[in-house]
Amino acid sequence: MAQPLMPVATAVWLVDNTGLTFKQIADFCQLHELEVQGIADGTVAINMMGQDPTSHGQLTQDEIDRCVADPSSRLVLDAKSVQASVRSKGPRYTPVSKRGDKPDAIAWLVRHHPELSDAQIGRLVGTTKPTIMAIRSRTHWNIKNIQANDPVALGLCRQLELDEMVQKVAAKAAANAPKVAKEPTE
Repeated sequence: MAQPLMPVATAVWLVDNTGLTFKQIADFCQLHELEVQGIADGTVAINMMGQDPTSHGQLTQDEIDRCVADPSSRLVLDAKSVQASVRSKGPRYTPVSKRGDKPDAIAWLVRHHPELSDAQIGRLVGTTKPTIMAIRSRTHWNIKNIQANDPVALGLCRQLELDEMVQKVAAKAAANAPKVAKEPTE
């Protein structure tokens, strides 16, 4: 599914200027519903300027009015504005100020989602396997100062990415679980 340009800024504008539900905005901008609620509460995207999707041809005012009138309908990105803006599979840039938070996020994932493999944690947080193994084995050079902290709250991954990864692991575990044959009862 195509994503609007600058989805968080678009969500900020939609929250501030329309009567759309959080679910509608989250589906359109491909954000988690709680992120949109955080935008409305003023705890997420503080001081971010909203971007009007109608001025960039991503939405029409008629489309917004249709969805405001029917809360069960979904916003549809204008077909002319759809661009191939899929994120590459390569590593993503992490600002210097957030790089120190990676061990805290790894510790949180290891504690709360032990079913995730090192490779999956590395993809979510953007770190290396030796760092993850050092935190798991408690041999990390700074282990005394590491405090488990949610990677979503730290801004190292999105809630949707974390949920998808956990669901993928759960589905794989369910598929690999041994099937127990029921004994006939008489």
